[in-house]
Amino acid sequence: MTGLYHGTWWEQHKKESFTALQPGRFTRLLPKLDPAKFDLPDLERLARRMTSGQEHSPTPEGDRDTEEGTIPAAYTYLGQFVDHDLTFDPTSQLRQFLTPSQINGLEDYRTPRFDLDNLYGRGPADQPYMYEQDGIHMLLGERMSGNPFDREARQIPRGSNGRALIGDPRNDENRIVAQLHASFLRFHNRVADYLAKAKYLGKKPGFEDVRNWVRWHYQWMLVTDYLPMVVNKETYQRVFADPHHPTPRLPGLRGHLKLMPVEFSVAAFRFGHSMIRPEYRLNTTVERRPIFSRNRGVRGRADDAADLGGFRPIPSDWAIDWQFFINLEQHGATPAVTGPLFDRIQRSPQMAYKIDTSLASPLGHLPPRIAKDPSRLALRNLRRGATFGLPCGQDVAAVLGEKVIADEYLVIGKATAKDQKKLRPLTQIATGFAGKAPLWAYILSEAQVTSWQRAGAGASLDDIPIKLGPVGGRIVAGVFAALLRGDSTSYLRTDDLRGGVPFTPIPDFCRDGTFGLAQLINVALERAP
Repeated sequence: MTGLYHGTWWEQHKKESFTALQPGRFTRLLPKLDPAKFDLPDLERLARRMTSGQEHSPTPEGDRDTEEGTIPAAYTYLGQFVDHDLTFDPTSQLRQFLTPSQINGLEDYRTPRFDLDNLYGRGPADQPYMYEQDGIHMLLGERMSGNPFDREARQIPRGSNGRALIGDPRNDENRIVAQLHASFLRFHNRVADYLAKAKYLGKKPGFEDVRNWVRWHYQWMLVTDYLPMVVNKETYQRVFADPHHPTPRLPGLRGHLKLMPVEFSVAAFRFGHSMIRPEYRLNTTVERRPIFSRNRGVRGRADDAADLGGFRPIPSDWAIDWQFFINLEQHGATPAVTGPLFDRIQRSPQMAYKIDTSLASPLGHLPPRIAKDPSRLALRNLRRGATFGLPCGQDVAAVLGEKVIADEYLVIGKATAKDQKKLRPLTQIATGFAGKAPLWAYILSEAQVTSWQRAGAGASLDDIPIKLGPVGGRIVAGVFAALLRGDSTSYLRTDDLRGGVPFTPIPDFCRDGTFGLAQLINVALERAP
């Protein structure tokens, strides 16, 4: 069988590959590196190895799941929310209908900036149905129950046909990111009320004022909370030693970036796929739900209560209690709570799965509404990297001046003690990977290997925090820094807009001087940060 980007196929289509792409908003960080060539059967073998087998039964609640890491589960879906803010790649759903020549005209239909266009869409003038009549506040959806700690929980707004009325429909693709989106809507409204009531600006705030302050808080949270959570400390500090003066430290960048690099969007920022759990608890009123289910209900109709899949209204009693996803450090009186599950469920954050080279088993069989060919997420990522002509991980590491991980240490498998003997070097999966690992797989394996190395000998794999390593971390943190520096409206430029005063979060929104995802959610929930 002729392999993808190998032999005759490659020779016929290399001039039409992504290396020739010029128009649109996609670019390459490392344009001088050659695309890595792989046989399709090798990518298929690797994808199977990177997908966990079906669990006989889920880990009981209260017991330790050794696949869990140290990153709260909320950050998995914050990453998805950010991805939808930055990129919209039509090939994610339409790839099977595109020819190589059509890919040449492909654009990123999202502005490559942290501007929350996935939240605001085109604004109240062009999309008034997303806003209240004042043109400042965001329209909220129907009320939800199930979380006694949040009596004002809301759905995202929907039309009469059930379709989400939001800036990016992809934020409705699962019921967790949809409720995170709803929290951002509420945070916007809280900022609007605060700026008006406190006369924080010395004038009556308009929509642009509120949007700016929401964006600046969001960007600050990404830099000071999200990135340190997923990138190892040394790499993060090389880029963000000073959050007001980041240094991207990537080849070819002059302190800014106005285009979206494929090394980031197609490989590095897909690390979050390994963090997805197979099921989640939303609150104390409903049992844990799987991310996908084959339960199609009666006569083929989808069972709305079967799973966390999106693009449909959320059951009204599924309001997320965010304390199951992140430590909100809420204080004060505890509401009276009754229900069949409350007494036996500990209200503490679920942790994301580790950043490693193993994806949860449901991601090996994506539902047809999400993907058909291939349905295995790992294979989709690997094939997309080949389609876009990404260089191999080793070449990227060398150009960045980072230590290249030797083949025998570039392992694939779960980062758990019980699975340690099952880890296999990439070259044992297929000899075609010798000295040239797919970039996405290299970045995930690098996270495992470098995290273990930092922990030192004798540490249990179950106890080692895993974060992005030098290559993955530099690409992710460096692109964040460059996008912020290239955006004349980012929080880095507020001194120009505010008479020389740099941005800092509103003190009333902070806790102990910090503003992160937990504080954003608490403000949205109208609780003290």
